[in-house]
Amino acid sequence: MMPGGGGAGGVQSEKEEKVSMELTEEILKSMEVGLAFRDYNGRISSMDFHKGSNCLVTASDDESIRLYDVANAMCLKTINSKKYGVDLVCFASNATTVLYSSKNGWDESLRLLNLNDNKYLRYFKGHHDRVVSLNFCSRKELFISGSLDRTVILWDQRAEKCQTALLHVQGRPAVAYDDQGIVFSVAFGGYIRMFDARMYDKGPFDIFSVGGDISDAFVVKFSNDGTRMLLTTTGGHIHVLDSFRGTLLSTYNVKPVSSNSTLEASFSPDGAFVVSGSGHGSVYAWSVRTGKEVASWLSTEVEPPVIKWVPGSLMFATGSSELSFWIPDLSKLGCYVGAK
Repeated sequence: MMPGGGGAGGVQSEKEEKVSMELTEEILKSMEVGLAFRDYNGRISSMDFHKGSNCLVTASDDESIRLYDVANAMCLKTINSKKYGVDLVCFASNATTVLYSSKNGWDESLRLLNLNDNKYLRYFKGHHDRVVSLNFCSRKELFISGSLDRTVILWDQRAEKCQTALLHVQGRPAVAYDDQGIVFSVAFGGYIRMFDARMYDKGPFDIFSVGGDISDAFVVKFSNDGTRMLLTTTGGHIHVLDSFRGTLLSTYNVKPVSSNSTLEASFSPDGAFVVSGSGHGSVYAWSVRTGKEVASWLSTEVEPPVIKWVPGSLMFATGSSELSFWIPDLSKLGCYVGAK
């Protein structure tokens, strides 16, 4: 593990030969923290990787937004949001613009921020309670948000009237676009509702059950190839479904999280594995094919980490009181493992 300020000491030179390898159970079991940034003064509440670059953005309870260059293990910029706070954050269509939600309890607007000059490009007003789910469409200038006010809003950042549609739900919603931007999902109350993004006003074209788990939804996501979905819930359950048929493929169980936390899970880039936090801070990994636990890593943390797999890489990141990057233990594998 590297010291808190980061640095590129653990990153292989681009000129060195890399061997691309398929992610296997053995590689996953060998993974450990190879780099950690420990200079946070509050828990990391959200993070997002930009698929077209090596950039990562984080949001923290210390009211900071931080931009990282993952390839060079550097924090490029720290921007404070003292007035509004910051809870959820995601990249817009480019790596210099982020969208984030407030955490001050009195203004639930979403904000589009240019990281280069620290200027707001637009405010999005419409929610009347905390925004708990936020996802930008990777193919278009559209995004979707879900709030504790029991509404889901579709937005177009280019339009003068930013709000394009409002859906009412009966519970805490989790929302996500697929990678093509053609379909979006809204999860609540034990079901995932599937919408055609071009005809959302006609209602869901399919509704998937998650095996009788009626606890509130936390996070819903699609795998990179769009064939699978995962849903985490307040009951400590991680469900994996076939995104075309709605078949429940497997369910993994962890200790439920506290009411102030979020249980997050993430597919590996190939969709073959799921990694997740837990209510006692530990991290787990499961095989989607077998449904069995592959690995677990104990933690001294008492809250679940936010967790995301680095796009196209044999590396995932966790965010809690520190930002950690997990990589294979090369001494166990006997070779250098490069991203595909």
